Amino acid sequence: MLTISNYFQEINIPSDINELFSVEVFLERIKDDLNLSENIFANIIISVTEAVNNAIIHGNKNDITKKVTITAKLSDAHTLSIFVKDNGDGFDINSLKDPTLIENIFYESGRGVFVMKHLSDDMLYHDNGSLLELKFKL
Repeated sequence: MLTISNYFQEINIPSDINELFSVEVFLERIKDDLNLSENIFANIIISVTEAVNNAIIHGNKNDITKKVTITAKLSDAHTLSIFVKDNGDGFDINSLKDPTLIENIFYESGRGVFVMKHLSDDMLYHDNGSLLELKFKL
């Protein structure tokens, strides 16, 4: 039986966009393990896929010798935390422009972060921005 104290899943992938399929399989397993609703799962898969994509492209600069680690654990009875860690130097989240402002409407950068922030229940950066924590209420 799964309990809060022992639910932990982790996957390491090379920084290759083609590995996003492995991430989707990993997330499907979590969905099945925790019996997640389709609505919650949709938010998770979109957010985590975007986070991994950002880790590969921006964090690890598409260097396939670098890894992205995705970790999922129940932080309490009602919250799933998913961590996405890259091997990059991090970044300043405050440097991203708000994509909803008219003057930034044509900038592509920052849209994924905006989406993740709105689909997750909480989004925290650690390790100077090289570790993203996404929280989802179950």
